[in-house]
Amino acid sequence: MSRTATSAGDARTSVPGVPPRDRPRRRHTGRKLLPYVLLLPALVAELAIHVIPMLVGAWMSLLHLTQFFIRNWTAAPYGGLSNYRVAFDLNGPVGKELVHSFLVTVAVTALVVSCAWLFGITAAVLLERPFRGRSFLRTFFLIPYALPIFTAVITWRFMFQRDTGMVNAVLSDKLHLTHGHPFWLIGDNGFVALVVIGIWRMWPFAFLTLMAGLQSIPTDLHEAAAIDGAGFLRRLRSVTLPLLRPVNRVLLLVLFLWTFNDFNTAYILFDLPPASADVISIHIYNASFITWNFGLGSAMSVLLLLLLLVVTLAYLGTGRLRRRYA
Repeated sequence: MSRTATSAGDARTSVPGVPPRDRPRRRHTGRKLLPYVLLLPALVAELAIHVIPMLVGAWMSLLHLTQFFIRNWTAAPYGGLSNYRVAFDLNGPVGKELVHSFLVTVAVTALVVSCAWLFGITAAVLLERPFRGRSFLRTFFLIPYALPIFTAVITWRFMFQRDTGMVNAVLSDKLHLTHGHPFWLIGDNGFVALVVIGIWRMWPFAFLTLMAGLQSIPTDLHEAAAIDGAGFLRRLRSVTLPLLRPVNRVLLLVLFLWTFNDFNTAYILFDLPPASADVISIHIYNASFITWNFGLGSAMSVLLLLLLLVVTLAYLGTGRLRRRYA
């Protein structure tokens, strides 16, 4: 009876032309393909938005693409690596200006990333323990991160005005820290204005990330360290910062990439950025759309991309080696 029932059940559930033992294999194959099918729209969007324009830009860097070939850029003469040789010629005007822009960008990035991380870790540690008004302060500190960049930078531009701006009204008229009303958007002060806005925009993200990282640290470790006699600074140095190392590794890399590539802040803040605030993204824009040399601008963009890739891979590789030896 059991054999008859089993054969009858197999006959009812079988599919004509398909052996029953092949159906689980097909189901397993479908499960393997499902993640790739779900990722296909994102992959197509990535190709259309980033990869294909990047390849087109790399090809444009090999052409003598000037204003004479804008209408039909595919007819521009092939120049090979001539644009790269011009950019790397440190004795020429293009090479000297590119090096100066690179050094300005490095200085701005170093100051913004270090100060943003310092402000972020300070606020995150101080707001770790509950007290009255902590929720309000957490929300208040995130306002610069939530504001649209155009609104924020335009507001700062009004604040940096010489005669009607709030910065001079506070520093010069109220606190008497400056002599007269300095120009903040021209000359060497442009560098200061760019760094101040960069720190103001970036530190809330550092605060948010580090605050989330602090939530993952067990309170038992702090309590045990306090019982052993460790003070606040000792617990911060021996418990908090070592356990935040994975978070800091990713945070510093993201802050570096965002600040080094930042174009909107300098473009909105200055009508024409002074030499002290000539960051590399603005420099590449001017080389492409002001002098109408799109081939040279594309070569500079490719060099910037390669630089960021090398720095990112070296940074991640160093962290991996540290974890391996640890």
